[in-house]
Amino acid sequence: MSAEANSKIDDQREKENRLASLYDEYFDRIARYIYARLGDRNEAENLAGEVFLKALESLKSYKERGIPMQAWLFRIAHNVSVDHLRKRGRMATVPIDGAPLEAREDPVATAEKNMEMERVNEAMQKLTPEQREVVQLRFFGGLSSKEVGDILRKSDGAVREMQRAAVEKLRRLLTGGELDF
Repeated sequence: MSAEANSKIDDQREKENRLASLYDEYFDRIARYIYARLGDRNEAENLAGEVFLKALESLKSYKERGIPMQAWLFRIAHNVSVDHLRKRGRMATVPIDGAPLEAREDPVATAEKNMEMERVNEAMQKLTPEQREVVQLRFFGGLSSKEVGDILRKSDGAVREMQRAAVEKLRRLLTGGELDF
């Protein structure tokens, strides 16, 4: 076997090892990001698995061009969730809370929490699609502004500005009573 062939095999193994370590580190973050878009926890976990399967299938063509592999994974997650929503034929209203009621929880506190989360969901719908994407990636995906910038092909500063504007608008909507109920 030639040195070039050995180098390609080594490169492929290195990519596979990096993807495997990213699976452990990023599966939950990607599932939360997809959940924020779809509102279905089981579907989000299934699609997160699909993200890693698609990544593995296209790993041979992956080339690091200044964008980290985890940003590439979130781009795949975005595409997978958009495709899923298209197939479903409608945009989802996303319940952010989604936590099941446990017997030891106070039903009144849970109801208040659910009402507040409905207000947050309503406010999120009033953001621009780009602002929603930044909020979802930063807060649900747990990514840095630089990582979000890599995914959205924007500068770190542009992402921080979109985040600032989104948070400011959410704060205004949630405290100023601008929501229609």
